Amino acid sequence: MAGGLIALLDDVAALVKLSAASLDDVAAGASRAGAKAAGVVVDDAAVTPKFVEGVSPKRELPIIERIALGSLVNKIVIILPIILLLSQFLPWLLTPLLMIGGTYLCFEGAEKIFEKFGWIAHHEKSREAHSDETEENASDGAAAEKKIVRSAITTDFVLSCEIMVIALNEVAEESLTSRAFILVLVALAITIGVYGVVALIVKMDDIGLHLATKDAQGPQKFGRFLVGAMPKLLALLSVVGTFAMLWVGGHIILVGTDELGFHVLYGFVHHLETPVAAIPAVGGFLGWLVNTAFSLVLGAIWGAVAVSAVLGITGLVRAAQK
Repeated sequence: MAGGLIALLDDVAALVKLSAASLDDVAAGASRAGAKAAGVVVDDAAVTPKFVEGVSPKRELPIIERIALGSLVNKIVIILPIILLLSQFLPWLLTPLLMIGGTYLCFEGAEKIFEKFGWIAHHEKSREAHSDETEENASDGAAAEKKIVRSAITTDFVLSCEIMVIALNEVAEESLTSRAFILVLVALAITIGVYGVVALIVKMDDIGLHLATKDAQGPQKFGRFLVGAMPKLLALLSVVGTFAMLWVGGHIILVGTDELGFHVLYGFVHHLETPVAAIPAVGGFLGWLVNTAFSLVLGAIWGAVAVSAVLGITGLVRAAQK
């Protein structure tokens, strides 16, 4: 009996050690996967505050909470099982799916640049229409709030697909169980992080206005600074999000074309990276910089082609309807 108990304790100890090692692997995998999804995360943080424009300040945080819960359902309940099944039984589909997602990121980034230069105005008009609709329906209470949340969760679904597929690609070699744990961890961390930041951004002006009413001069100045900084912060997030989407999307296309057998682009970048990577101390950073710069340019070109194609098709469809 004693020998059996000792053997059992040894097995438990070994299992604990194995679990600890697995948790380390999961944490490392989650860190890699989350970092690669940075472009979509920044854009998510920039887009979401627009959904609560014109909403009563008292309802802003509850609405964001409902959107965050919907985002978790998107990632964990809907998207996660589908991509895990694909990775297990149809892994060859992941690269094409990832490239479709990369193309979408490039398209979104390029479209924002097109809008900035006034070549298209679709998004701005739709955002203004959404803002007007929000203000008109703000008095409708629960029905209007439900509509806002549903619209935000629908937008989040597209971004969440990108986040989860990009994250999965980083840990595709792990076991099915590890992949599942890592992706759940990524989903939780990114959702909490994004919507925590969104809540802070949305309430930033309210916090600033509250501090501006204080008697002390220090809080007053800081409050006015917060109020003035909010629109600048949103603008900065939008710019960073655009460049991040082009970079991440371009890198996905760069790696994807290489994996599908078209080695010219990746070989060219590798050729440019090799000499700078050999420079002592800073070689690793310079190599990453070269890769990032090329990915950004490739993403902008790929996205511009995608936007032009969509505009051309849309124009042909409208002409055919007349």
